[in-house]
Amino acid sequence: MPRTRTDQKSATPWWRDAVIYQVYIRSFADGNGDGIGDIAGLRARLPYLQELGVDALWINPWYPSPMADGGYDVADYRNIDPLFGTLAEAEELIAEAHTRGMRVVLDIVPNHTSDQHRWFVEAVAAPPGSPERDRYVFRDGTGPDGSRPPNDWRSRFGGPAWTRVTEADGSPGQWYLHLFASEQPDLNWASREVRAEFESILRFWFDRGVDGFRIDVAHGLAKDPALPDLGIPDDALFEHERHKEDHPHWDQEGVHEIYQTWRKIADSYAGDRLFVAEAHVREDRLVDYLRQDELHTAFNFPFLKSSWEPNAMREVIDRAVTSLATVDAPPTWVLSNHDVPRHVTRYGRGDTQTHEHDVKAGPADLELGTRRARAAALLTLALPGSAYLYQGEELGLWEVEDLPDEVLADPTFRRSGGAVRGRDGCRVPLPWSGLDEPFGFGPKGTEAWLPQPGEWKALTAQAQSGIPWSMLELYRSALRLRREQSGFDSGTLRWLEMPEGVLAFERSPVLRCAVNFSGEPFPLPKNWGVLLASERITGGQLPADTAVWLWGGGASRW
Repeated sequence: MPRTRTDQKSATPWWRDAVIYQVYIRSFADGNGDGIGDIAGLRARLPYLQELGVDALWINPWYPSPMADGGYDVADYRNIDPLFGTLAEAEELIAEAHTRGMRVVLDIVPNHTSDQHRWFVEAVAAPPGSPERDRYVFRDGTGPDGSRPPNDWRSRFGGPAWTRVTEADGSPGQWYLHLFASEQPDLNWASREVRAEFESILRFWFDRGVDGFRIDVAHGLAKDPALPDLGIPDDALFEHERHKEDHPHWDQEGVHEIYQTWRKIADSYAGDRLFVAEAHVREDRLVDYLRQDELHTAFNFPFLKSSWEPNAMREVIDRAVTSLATVDAPPTWVLSNHDVPRHVTRYGRGDTQTHEHDVKAGPADLELGTRRARAAALLTLALPGSAYLYQGEELGLWEVEDLPDEVLADPTFRRSGGAVRGRDGCRVPLPWSGLDEPFGFGPKGTEAWLPQPGEWKALTAQAQSGIPWSMLELYRSALRLRREQSGFDSGTLRWLEMPEGVLAFERSPVLRCAVNFSGEPFPLPKNWGVLLASERITGGQLPADTAVWLWGGGASRW
């Protein structure tokens, strides 16, 4: 058998090769029976996550919020929304996770607040030019009566990025910027008060034992103070707009000074703290966020968006590994999250798969998508760096695309006039046990905040636990082997020469990963044993849409 890892791994910062499990808390587990996931439900499932074998939890926003955007409209950054529990419960959860060997990473939302945040309420009540308004981006409108927005910027959720306020005397007033929903006013990061506030927020949670933060919209904090027009069509796709050169509100140079200060704060605490950036920028620009005095890691969106095709996969892997090596930052790998369709569905659409929610691509082949998702899991977990798992992917959940209009909560559905279904389909509550809804998500007889497909009764954690070849047991085995086997210690990979349609790489002289993207079986090398495979292997042949981990060595064809 292959040898196991040694204690030398403990000298490496945990985040360089961690497996981090994303908890969309509203949909993870309901502890009090109100149909909404909460801290009590999450804490009750910590043994499950410990057995799964993850190194850390990333918890989506649990702060007080009107929930105009699923919690990403924060009203108070130093407390817990009563929907989810209390601050005391959060502190107990963090402590228990630590005793179980898991770290805790929180979401921080610095680009904008809720329109119900105390600061914004004060800003609307205050006059133009006041210190209260300086915390946000307020401007006079254009045109003779100021009735048009200050510029042509568009909201990420559709429509103009500006909303006009009514002044205290009842007259039409200034406009405020919101790059997302109108309930999410953008902060003014040129304000020293804003910067000091978030530095204090970081310390507040670090003092309570939090191990790091995922930074929402990390590339959006700094804006060109001149607020120039973008000069692109109103209906331009987000991807087109984002790649505009010298963009006035994405990827401005001013963000880096902010993160240099944040890094100093993190480094002032004992242990290895983590920042991971959600930064939708070009790969040649992403490395600037990961210099040694800035953030530690960033999400790898090209990998998530890649089609199930070997050349495309190899290209995004190579680009990530090569570019990040220049700043000694580890790559990250992720297949799904709370903002994109689940990858079982994406991969089930073949070449028409998309990471957006608004493309009508026809029904997905879920059997094909599940097979590819199993292979993708082994590919992802074999790569050097850290990996993020979105809750439910270890159960093989698919995107729920037939939710009734009346239950949809994503603001993109409303702001697009129903043209965009939104992200609710990847946020449906998890199935834990039983044969009927809510499948153990909450107490029997309660109703989850979004309806679950009846077919998920076969995908509950209870139904899959201990069942050979289930998706859950595949993930448990992969995470155990990744943790134990010495071949995963190396931070590099070496590609092996393969025929068209097959990817294979070596993590060490004794560990290899191969993925067959082709439609035909592919012969495995002799003198190598199968450590783990995504599908059954017979006759020494690697089936189509299957991945395998091999161990051994010696003379072989490849």
